[in-house]
Amino acid sequence: MLTALAGYLHWRARDSDANRAELLSLLPASGNSAVFLDFSELRSSPFLAQLLALAPTQAPDSDYAHFIQATGFNYERDLDRIAISMDRQAQTQTVFAVAEGRFDRKKIEEYGARFGALKTADGKTLYAVPVSNSPRKAYFTFLRNDRIAWANDSAYFFQQSAKAPPTEWREHFARVSGTPIFVILRQDAGAASALAEAPGGLHSPQLATLISQLQWISIGGKPEGNLLRVVIDGEALSESTVQQLKELLSGLVVIAQMGLNDAKMRKQLDADLREGYVELLNSADIQQLDRGRSKSVRVVFDVTPKLLQGAARNANSGAPASNTPAR
Repeated sequence: MLTALAGYLHWRARDSDANRAELLSLLPASGNSAVFLDFSELRSSPFLAQLLALAPTQAPDSDYAHFIQATGFNYERDLDRIAISMDRQAQTQTVFAVAEGRFDRKKIEEYGARFGALKTADGKTLYAVPVSNSPRKAYFTFLRNDRIAWANDSAYFFQQSAKAPPTEWREHFARVSGTPIFVILRQDAGAASALAEAPGGLHSPQLATLISQLQWISIGGKPEGNLLRVVIDGEALSESTVQQLKELLSGLVVIAQMGLNDAKMRKQLDADLREGYVELLNSADIQQLDRGRSKSVRVVFDVTPKLLQGAARNANSGAPASNTPAR
C-alpha cells in the first residue's frame, strides 16, 4: 500500500513538472523577461493565506465584474498557473502569456466573438477584445480546453519562429524548477535604471552599475509554512563583477542592520515592520557560485509574518516606511 502511494506521489510530481515545462516551452524566444506563477500550489500555502488576510478587501471593478458574469471565469478561483513573456523595446512592451485553469470555453469564446475574430496561420480562432480604459485591444485563443494564449499584439500568433525558447532560457527555467513564483530577466538597461529609481529612497549608483553588467537575473519565491523563501541569482561572465557585487551586498546588509538598531530608527518604524526587516537581514545568505561558463551571486532570505504585518499596517496608515534613504 505504501509503495503504491509513494509511486502515485512520484508520478504526480513528475506529471506536474512536465506540465510546467510544456507551459514554459510555449513562451517566445524573443522576450527579455519571463514570469511564472503556480496558483494551484500557492492556494494551499499558509503564507498566501496570511498575505490575503492582510490585504484590503476590494470589490471587482465594473468591467471585471461584467467579465465574470459573462464568462463564469474568476482568476482567484479558476486560474491554476500562468507563464508570461515580456519583450521590452525602446518605446513599446509586447506581452505574451499562456494560462491554464478551469475555463467555460463556450462562454469565453462567445464573449470574445462579440468584439471580432479571425483565423491564425494554424487555423485557430483568434479573438480581439478591448482593454479597459484604452483604445488598444488584447488577443486570445484557446490552445486546448484548459489552456489559453493571450497577447497585446496579434502578430505573436502569426510568428511561428518566435516560439520555442532556446537552450539558454530552458537552462534558467530548470534552475528555478519547483519554485511556484519566479521572474527571470535577460539583462537590459531597464533593470539598472529600475534599481536607481526604486521606491523608499533606494539609490545606489555603484549597485546599479554592477547590476547592469549581469547577463541574467533570476528571482524565485517558495512558501515554506508561513514564510516565503526568496532566492535572487545574478549571473555574469566576469568573476570580478560577481566578487564586487557580493562584497557590496554583504556591506549593505551590515549597514542596514546597524541602521535598524539606531535609536531614531526604532522610533520611526512600526515595531513589527522593524522586526521583520531584522529577521530578513538576519536570514540573508550571500553566496558566490561558479558554473564554469558563468559566475553568479546568489542571495537567499526569508520574508516573515512580522514583515507582512508591519508592511500592511504601514500601508494602511499611509506613512512612509522610513525617512532614511538607503545607502
